[in-house]
Amino acid sequence: MLLMLNIHYSHANEIVKPDQLVTNPPVMISPCRDGFGNWCSRLVAPAGRTRISTSAIVRSTGIADPVAREARQYQVWELPEETLQFLLGSRYCETDLLADFAWKQFGTTPLGWSRVQAVCDFVHNHLRFDYMQARATRTALEAFKEQVGVCRDYAHLAIAFCRLSEYPGSILHGVLG
Repeated sequence: MLLMLNIHYSHANEIVKPDQLVTNPPVMISPCRDGFGNWCSRLVAPAGRTRISTSAIVRSTGIADPVAREARQYQVWELPEETLQFLLGSRYCETDLLADFAWKQFGTTPLGWSRVQAVCDFVHNHLRFDYMQARATRTALEAFKEQVGVCRDYAHLAIAFCRLSEYPGSILHGVLG
């Protein structure tokens, strides 16, 4: 298993009690970083049930994230080639199936910060958090239709809509392959 469950390194100075992973049954956990600098944990889970848990205490200032209303949204043709992969649909972010709704819902909002905030606000208000209904295979479209999810479902839906934030799906897929 490759787990990404730790607090991001940019918040290391806020950690009061570290978020050490614990498994039951105990297994060897090897730490590593991915290509984006995120802390990862590798392990081989034995056959049967494995429980993975962690807890941490983080000191927060309570200050809201900065707002950058002037943040510019770059056109697809301005993006470096290596970033285009992040605009493509995936098995969890079905941009082709969400394109019509995304275009109708967000197509008239101003590009840039305002559009991303509109996407985040919509997802926050559309989904109901329910850990008891967590499902590792839930896709963005399923979260959208079921109106329920956990953190990754919020992220998948927001990412899918942001990937569609400028063009109708047919044009986006035409530009990117």
